[in-house]
Amino acid sequence: MPKKYYTVWKGIVPGVYDNWKDCHKQTVNFKGALYKSFHSEKEAKNALKFSYSDYQNSKNQSILPKEIISKSIAVDAASSGNPGVMEYQGVDTLSKKLLFKKGPFKKGTNNIGEFLAIVHGLAFLKKNNCSYPIYSDSLTAISWVKKKKCNTSLKKDDSTGELFILIGRAEAWLKNNSYHNKIIKWDTKKWGEIPADFGRK
Repeated sequence: MPKKYYTVWKGIVPGVYDNWKDCHKQTVNFKGALYKSFHSEKEAKNALKFSYSDYQNSKNQSILPKEIISKSIAVDAASSGNPGVMEYQGVDTLSKKLLFKKGPFKKGTNNIGEFLAIVHGLAFLKKNNCSYPIYSDSLTAISWVKKKKCNTSLKKDDSTGELFILIGRAEAWLKNNSYHNKIIKWDTKKWGEIPADFGRK
């Protein structure tokens, strides 16, 4: 796997780190932590010259490959361990503007987060009467949504109770609602990381 560098704008000690373990130490228990991965140290250091919001704004004018539908939303999840602390979010695919974000949850899996993100996206689009498609890089989550069932092996206990309530709501939403939005697999190998990526890989 290619080496990555991590810019921490908001954490215990902001800065650039050359491995995920050190970045994780600065951000895991820090409320409102802001960080992102880069493929080179130069990119990471350059990003730190901006505030997080200014950096995001500088990236807002994205140029997408022509086969990607720009009028769409993209979703992604991230977990620190499997299971581990998990969160998910949805963004406008072109501008990367954050549309929704949930978590962190004490204990979850990446697939659960991806499933909840897609359903949250579908509900968000339906509420706004929007026909945009949804991009997800998880074939597993897409299949769960189609089956209207989160087929996880995660055990229900005190640490996962809140998450299972959300899973139940998501499954009920799928069973009680119709939608016409396409759910499209994001081709990471061809297009790079999905716009909603948390930058932790």
